[in-house]
Amino acid sequence: MHLKFGSYPVLVASSSEIAKEFLKSHDQVFASRPLTAAGKYINYNYSDMGFAPYGPHWHQGRRVFMNELFSAKRMESFEYIRVEEMRASVSRLYELSGKPVVLVEQLTRLTLGIISRMVLGNNCFDVSGADRAVSNSTVSVEELQEIIKEFFILNGVFNIGDWIPWLDFLDLQGYDLIGGGTDTSAITMEWAISELIKRPQLLTQATKELDRVIGRGRWVEEKDIPQLLYIDAIIKETMRKHPVAPLLAPHLAMEDCKVAGYDIPKGTRVFVKTWSIGRDPSLWKQAEEFLPERFLGRNIDVKGTNFELLPFGAGRRMCPGYNLGLKMIQLNLANLLHGFNWKLPDDTKAEDLSMEETYGMTTPRKFPLVAIMEPRLPLHLYKI
Repeated sequence: MHLKFGSYPVLVASSSEIAKEFLKSHDQVFASRPLTAAGKYINYNYSDMGFAPYGPHWHQGRRVFMNELFSAKRMESFEYIRVEEMRASVSRLYELSGKPVVLVEQLTRLTLGIISRMVLGNNCFDVSGADRAVSNSTVSVEELQEIIKEFFILNGVFNIGDWIPWLDFLDLQGYDLIGGGTDTSAITMEWAISELIKRPQLLTQATKELDRVIGRGRWVEEKDIPQLLYIDAIIKETMRKHPVAPLLAPHLAMEDCKVAGYDIPKGTRVFVKTWSIGRDPSLWKQAEEFLPERFLGRNIDVKGTNFELLPFGAGRRMCPGYNLGLKMIQLNLANLLHGFNWKLPDDTKAEDLSMEETYGMTTPRKFPLVAIMEPRLPLHLYKI
């Protein structure tokens, strides 16, 4: 699809074939990012890895990311953090057993705890009120969630000055501040559990696999994940039907080129629409249905090699933290399903559960999931 946003030509890739052209065949040409107001003011003058233009700064930043945070050795060395935060999370949820819980709040707390400890060396917000009183540098869970929520909103907002440069001085943008969860891993897990609660037979199938592979005497460990084929299928199906980014971050043509027989001028901005690819009926039978079994026996991964499923993008600008995000989702979703029976509050029927999404830079649920959990493992396992 060819559009004109103000003075800039824009292309939207809504098929896996065209996405492959931009992200693989012509990856180097489209490896840069357009300069936007969000990139300048929210991301330290385009210094953020996601919004930095292609060049030496981006290359150096990516090397630091891959070597210091996301290498296989580093990921292994941080496993204890992921395990400890998972155990702390299930312990908190156990204390809330039998009560309605806004799930995304707990999931965001979990994922931010992991990232905070990896990057800053400690869980900088998950402390008691007394400890906060003597620490000016610590923020609450709620404060940090609001900061991240605003970050995603401001990065995804339409700013007229990004498209019509001579109107850049105007503050004409208006945006919908409706949004639930903001952390991408938390959003994916919330959608997965929503789909399973709505379809109890799928939840039963998942727990049967967990009981068969893990038993009821311990928690799921990362080494168990390759054996949990149905859990893996649930995650892939969630990423297909509910991609956390309905549009990948925009790419910028650095030179004139020809794609699929069309001449693409330098400066064209390209969006890959993962939401449409994930619902393409030519790729997916019953595309509107949540069917994890479609991935059983199929060699489709989420790491940028299969262009029908691109939750983390592909090519040079693929999300450098995909491995961490995937590990967090796999371990924590598996243990949430292993550790608890899930149901909706008494006044909500499964068939009435809203599956509306908020469309923006991310796609959280329009109405956050409220669920009730009951422990399904021996009670001593919930103690830390």
